[in-house]
Amino acid sequence: MPSMENEKNISLEKLSEILSTIQNIYYKKNEQIEELQQEIADLKDVLNYLNSIISDQSFHSADELYQEAKNELENSDLPIEEYFQEEISEDNAKGTKIKSKIFSEEDNLLCILNFNDSNMIDIKFIEPEVRNIKETSEDFIGIFLREALLPIKDKNPELELNYRYYKDSNIIENIEILNIKSIKDFDLIVAKLRELLL
Repeated sequence: MPSMENEKNISLEKLSEILSTIQNIYYKKNEQIEELQQEIADLKDVLNYLNSIISDQSFHSADELYQEAKNELENSDLPIEEYFQEEISEDNAKGTKIKSKIFSEEDNLLCILNFNDSNMIDIKFIEPEVRNIKETSEDFIGIFLREALLPIKDKNPELELNYRYYKDSNIIENIEILNIKSIKDFDLIVAKLRELLL
């Protein structure tokens, strides 16, 4: 039968083995961390280098575009006011698409607006069941309808409004607005929806 002294020696040996194994793991992990930190530093250098190239190119391209636009404007017979029209002709508007997104303060996407062919705005609410917007909601009527759509309809009687609802509820998921002719009207709708959602 092993003596108490022998048992203590065996226990100490096992503990020493465990200690040695853990120390080896610790040092290996430390080495891996150092290697990773070096790799991260190298990657950061590469990213900084690429960013500097892209920034230079972007600035260069923007500068070229500005010069081209300026030359076009100087050589054009059109009066300068023609370049800043709010209303766009149907022929010029075909194929155009402007997209706007509304985010919460926590950077969650709340709503997407697409202005297609400078004629139709499609509004999609993300997670409509959370937004819980209804035609009869006080805020919807007060902010969106009275402050955005009614003033636009006063100037543009052809304005049309269609709703699509979430599942079998009366919660609005999509709004389609037809016969919008002005970028200014689109901007007003975006502003009022932002106010409604935030």
